[in-house]
Amino acid sequence: MIADTEARLRFRGEAARQPRRPPANAKVANMRKLLLFVVASTSAIAARADDWQPLFNGRDLTGWRANLDPAAFTVQDGILRVQASSQTRAHLFYVGDKREGFESFKNFELEATVRAEPNSNGGIFVHTDESVRDAKQHLARGYEVQLNSSKSEKRKTGSLYAIVDLEQSPVDETRWFTVRVVVKDKRITVALDGREVVDYTEPADVVRPKERAGRLFSKDGGAIALQAHDSGSTWYFKDIRVKRLP
Repeated sequence: MIADTEARLRFRGEAARQPRRPPANAKVANMRKLLLFVVASTSAIAARADDWQPLFNGRDLTGWRANLDPAAFTVQDGILRVQASSQTRAHLFYVGDKREGFESFKNFELEATVRAEPNSNGGIFVHTDESVRDAKQHLARGYEVQLNSSKSEKRKTGSLYAIVDLEQSPVDETRWFTVRVVVKDKRITVALDGREVVDYTEPADVVRPKERAGRLFSKDGGAIALQAHDSGSTWYFKDIRVKRLP
């Protein structure tokens, strides 16, 4: 009887020293937590690697503000339509949620899908602000990526206006094409439908002609703006997005 009791005690002691195995449902829960952690980490890494910000929602002009002629900028069937109501230039600035001023971009990649009616002039400004340089309300600061199929203007689509000018357009403006603008410090590149047409680096201490003295990069960055050039020119924009760069 004593031997049986000692044997039972030894068995209980050995059993107590054995590691307890978690129940099957606990294993499943732990595996789920691990899987969720991996998925979340992967998603965060992917978001940082491809952190695009849409600028146009396809419904209205939320996040945008015109400096003049607000009727020049409308949304029709998910497309941003740009046509000035006079011969005076107007510009649509991306302002985000700011009630005053505009959203500033220094180093960035900008993409838009665009097309135009025949014989149309327009443009995309970067590193700009709302200051103007003449009675026609041309913007005074920053660089303009030219959008132009008009016969009267010799600087064609893809030009970095009055800096690197293209005599012939690389695209058919009546069909949708993509514009990609990359600004990094003092360098700007322009690509149309994936083909690079401009690669320009602003020289140190560059001096511009008086009428274009502000055609420079700003040390703090500047606005993105779309130009309504004249009443005879109509441009359409969609899929406008930006990605900030270091």
